[in-house]
Amino acid sequence: MAIKQLTVFVENKQGSIVSITETLSKHNINLRALSIAETQEFGILRLIVDNETMAERILNEAGYLIKITDVVGVKISDEPGKLSEALKVLDENKINMEYLYAFMTRTEKHAYVVVRVEDNKAAENVLSNAGFKIVTEADVCKL
Repeated sequence: MAIKQLTVFVENKQGSIVSITETLSKHNINLRALSIAETQEFGILRLIVDNETMAERILNEAGYLIKITDVVGVKISDEPGKLSEALKVLDENKINMEYLYAFMTRTEKHAYVVVRVEDNKAAENVLSNAGFKIVTEADVCKL
């Protein structure tokens, strides 16, 4: 049930992100979530898109270094403490989180959280058992 995330390595200079987003836009690839982490010279752009296969091909053809990573998506209520509850479930089950980022949906009073862990299946199982809904690729495409 993992969600496919594109990780794009980009030079940390003006216009780099614009180039990527324009390239995706020209091919009707819709961004669902993104996160940027940077260093002095390079950045790591993490993307959830509606068609990761096409996005990967297009960005590879444009010369970008791309990595596809399976991540866990979890739906949480948009209210104080709900993110903490989900993270506590992972912690209590000794599942280490490498990073996370969140995005709001357009029509629901929920947030979707993208979590990178070593064992996606274990994370999905413990979160599901704790009452959280796991977000699928199909859910992302519906946004």
